[in-house]
Amino acid sequence: MWPGPRLLLPLACFALLLPPPGAAEFSPSLDSDFTFTLPAGRKECFYQPMRKEASLELEYQVLDGAGLDVDFHLLSPKGETLVFDERKSDGVHTVETEDGDYMFCFDNTFSTISEKVIFFELILDNMGEDGEDQEDWKKDLTGTDLLDMKLEDILESINSVKARLSKSVQIQTLLRAFEARDRNIQESNFDRVNFWSMVNLGVMVVVSAVQVYMLKSLFEDKRKSRT
Repeated sequence: MWPGPRLLLPLACFALLLPPPGAAEFSPSLDSDFTFTLPAGRKECFYQPMRKEASLELEYQVLDGAGLDVDFHLLSPKGETLVFDERKSDGVHTVETEDGDYMFCFDNTFSTISEKVIFFELILDNMGEDGEDQEDWKKDLTGTDLLDMKLEDILESINSVKARLSKSVQIQTLLRAFEARDRNIQESNFDRVNFWSMVNLGVMVVVSAVQVYMLKSLFEDKRKSRT
């Protein structure tokens, strides 16, 4: 594993620990996303602790950089390669997990000049925390016979609303990532159009000056006057 700089993420998004250089670990969370810059010739790895029989979904996109491509690796706690994407601009992968730390890496070592701006999102399912909270809630509400609605119906409604809100947040996050990538492409095209427009303008000015000079030279009287 290549050494890399230690990363520091805002605590508002999620906690980030730094086990080895060039790697980072996210605290357990149902939904986390992060955007970072991967320098040319570098490789960055992250660690995500998972539980048995849980689900890990990871989606990534290259938002900016020449070629809009990066190598992606996903390794199990045993060091087995689960996913390998070679020079892809985006990808979505879901794996059923076991106990241990899963490592995923973004590799830009094939590029010697261009850095890449990469966005990725983690979605963790069946981590077991929600079920424990619901059991605690049931214990607190035991004996509330005056409720017109069953506790199970309340929990089902709340879980449905929570799932839909999480899905909405996920879609909005992905749309922002797509918008950022499209904006970067448009700005790059805009700069290229301006550059070549200036080149064409300069060529036109030079050609015009040469044509004027040549036409003027055709009408000049080059005969020497005799005295």
